[in-house]
Amino acid sequence: MPLRLVMVSGLSGSGKSVALHMLEDMDFYCVDNIPAALLKSFVSHTVRSSESMYQRTAVGLDARNTRTEIATVPALVHELRASGIGCELLFLTATDDALLRRFAETRRKHPMSRHHEGLREAIALERDLLDPVVQAADLIIDTSNLGVHQLRETIRNRVERRSQGRLSILFESFGFKNGIPGDADFVFDARSLPNPYWEPGLRGLTGRDADVIRYLQNQPGVAPLVEDITRFLEARIPEFRASNRRYLTVAVGCTGGQHRSVYLVERIAQDFADRHADVSVRHSGLPGVAIFSPPARSATGT
Repeated sequence: MPLRLVMVSGLSGSGKSVALHMLEDMDFYCVDNIPAALLKSFVSHTVRSSESMYQRTAVGLDARNTRTEIATVPALVHELRASGIGCELLFLTATDDALLRRFAETRRKHPMSRHHEGLREAIALERDLLDPVVQAADLIIDTSNLGVHQLRETIRNRVERRSQGRLSILFESFGFKNGIPGDADFVFDARSLPNPYWEPGLRGLTGRDADVIRYLQNQPGVAPLVEDITRFLEARIPEFRASNRRYLTVAVGCTGGQHRSVYLVERIAQDFADRHADVSVRHSGLPGVAIFSPPARSATGT
């Protein structure tokens, strides 16, 4: 089994502990709050050892390090990969409003507020401090609208199901009225298409229902948009692979994230599942629908 190291970082209150607990449930050997200065030594004594228990290791890395120490993380990730270790860097984030709400609910003290900064100022300071980690991250997960269960499922689908050496692609539908997902690599706007919301009998349905699917399939602008998005992504995917990117998140939005974006995401994701391994779908506007992987209609995924 190839050596695999997952580094989990992120903003305080974004869900790093939940992510590490999920990885532990997935049989990763997990250690939280490793000082950045000790990462190389830790890897030498664990991941590089002959002990099988360390073949799948995850470490938590937060902002309680100096700026100089955090700045060394991207170079260390590159060094580990060059030495043959499958190293992945995950970063969890959330909007300021979501973080403020979570700290208010738990009444926890923000780790960056020790110098009498207010909570909002502490969050801004942490964002700035961790920016080198964000820039080097393979996968950024915006947890603003994710509950604990949804975050666990996201970690399971994106990390555990990713075939070694293959690109993990997530297609996500969303509603612009709720904000653009902060973890998207590419964002496409479907609001120019006719809206089933205004059609009698379709308002209460979603883009997964047969009547909505039939309605959108008959709209002249839908197929060209699908083709345009598909053509664009197929041209970009080789670039992601060439730069050793391990994750790609594609977001498609409409007004409410209920009809048009849901239909487009499922249609495009199904086409990609036929040609690529590790394709997943998440509907942020349909909280009752868990993240899932569309079954490939052929066995030619690469």
